[in-house]
Amino acid sequence: MKLSILEGVGLYNGESAEQALQHATEAAQQADRLGFTRLWFTEHHSSKHQMSTSPDLLIAHAAALTKNIRVGSGGVMLPNHSPLRVVENFSILEALHPGRIDLGMGRASGTSAITNAALRNNQEPLTGQGLMNLLLEVLAFFDRDFPEDHPYRDITPSPEASLRPELFMLGSSDGGMRIASQLGMGFAFAGQINPAMAIPVLRVYREAFQPSAYREAPYSMLSTIVVCAETAEEARYLAGPAELQWARWGTGQIHHAPPTVEEAANHRYTAGEEQARAGSEGRFIVGNPQQVRDQLMQLAEAGQIDELMAMNMMTDHQAQMKSHALLAEVFELTPRP
Repeated sequence: MKLSILEGVGLYNGESAEQALQHATEAAQQADRLGFTRLWFTEHHSSKHQMSTSPDLLIAHAAALTKNIRVGSGGVMLPNHSPLRVVENFSILEALHPGRIDLGMGRASGTSAITNAALRNNQEPLTGQGLMNLLLEVLAFFDRDFPEDHPYRDITPSPEASLRPELFMLGSSDGGMRIASQLGMGFAFAGQINPAMAIPVLRVYREAFQPSAYREAPYSMLSTIVVCAETAEEARYLAGPAELQWARWGTGQIHHAPPTVEEAANHRYTAGEEQARAGSEGRFIVGNPQQVRDQLMQLAEAGQIDELMAMNMMTDHQAQMKSHALLAEVFELTPRP
């Protein structure tokens, strides 16, 4: 089973942006040494507690400081970007790090309407067909196959047409899955967002997949929040901040700073928070190494999944690094020099 990491560059325990980026760098280099398949960066905007605003810049930084691990976006959220700019940036990344770059694309903006308008410098909302057109433009720029009468036909996004990273669609429902299966692309499901739909959607993707120039056979990934420690008790303690944060989000408390492990351990949940917490159980895989492996493999088998992706939401940096080391050991990943 291939194992990868999803990184959001969170600011925890009052640390600075510089410290959060340094921690993400250390985690990327460790993941490379441990034998993880890939590291993806999320895209978030207008957040006081995350530094993952520009996946392409983070990819360039991480790829330059690692040797073998694939580095990509989880994802580039298409409503926030010009398709031409996406293709230009990722063509450069592919040229700098051949065979190591992934472009995971999402159809949601992942931010507020006003922030999306500021990013696009356009107040007009995008329609469903408009979103699809963004994806089709990305693909047409990569493939150099706009129709003869298309105004973008003669635009050259990079000197070489071969500079195309590996392409994936992201999704937390069946929308992205249907596009990925129809266009013959890899598909990554965000289990931390919608755990209940993960298995059925991933199974339909495999059944509906149509081979294409991008991929001959289906390839699916599932991301979920993973907290692994030497003992199940320690893992539950370390998972406390992420669980409390999701409970707060589930009750409309979106502006809280990420809690510390001590704050989470001492927090008294309200009735509403308890309800939200109970509804979030499927977002987390928490336990000792064998427990975590068993739970992840059950998901992989149920969804016929090719690759699992552990999302970073642990507030203790050293504990997060230890979690990755334990995962690499229990999954018998091959270390790299």
